Amino acid sequence: MNSSDDPFEAELRALGESLHVPPPPPAMADRVLTALREPAPQRRFTTKRLAALVAAFLVVLIAATPQGRAAVAEVLRFAGVEIEVGGSAPLPSGSPSPLPAETSAALAEAREAVAFPLVVPAALGEPDQVTVADGGQVVSMYWDGIRLDQYDGSLREVWHKELGEPFPQQTWLGTTSGVWIPQQHGIEYLPSAGGTPVSLRLAGPTLIWQLGRVGLRLEGVPDLEQAKKIANSAR
Repeated sequence: MNSSDDPFEAELRALGESLHVPPPPPAMADRVLTALREPAPQRRFTTKRLAALVAAFLVVLIAATPQGRAAVAEVLRFAGVEIEVGGSAPLPSGSPSPLPAETSAALAEAREAVAFPLVVPAALGEPDQVTVADGGQVVSMYWDGIRLDQYDGSLREVWHKELGEPFPQQTWLGTTSGVWIPQQHGIEYLPSAGGTPVSLRLAGPTLIWQLGRVGLRLEGVPDLEQAKKIANSAR
């Protein structure tokens, strides 16, 4: 069969012609072009980097167009978070459950307990409280009304979110793609050992992004620009 006779390819071409996706920031285009111009032995275009670029493209596609939203059947996976979107997702009620084996720790102890690098937003300063959960799979930092979760977002989904409308918004932190969820929504934790997820709790507005292998979710900052300012100060 010729490629022109492949109905799946024909559908993809038709979808591509019907989509209008806003371009990413110019810096992203320059970065990709620079990487492509590198000689093959020096180019470090790993599977993880490819997956990250594909995820970023999906975020743009989903956030920008109704066609894109329909194409992914209302499920988005990005930076270790699975986001399920439905028009009437109910908000959870009741007291939130702690994460598995969640314990308080000093920041220095938390750094030693995990296998990934931790960052602290300079815009917030030292956290008021730090917890380590699920055998070092997740570190949560707390300030007044603000929570920052850090976890290995490169291997599996760690969080599951259930959203009603509006659909999550694609945003950029410099050249890093992120997802902004402006409304309250349900969230549950998916334990590393499998089994029953930790029950849904009510989460506030959340910014999700990834730094290398580390997934981050910043919760409790209602303004996107302020959330981006905090995220960009993470060191």
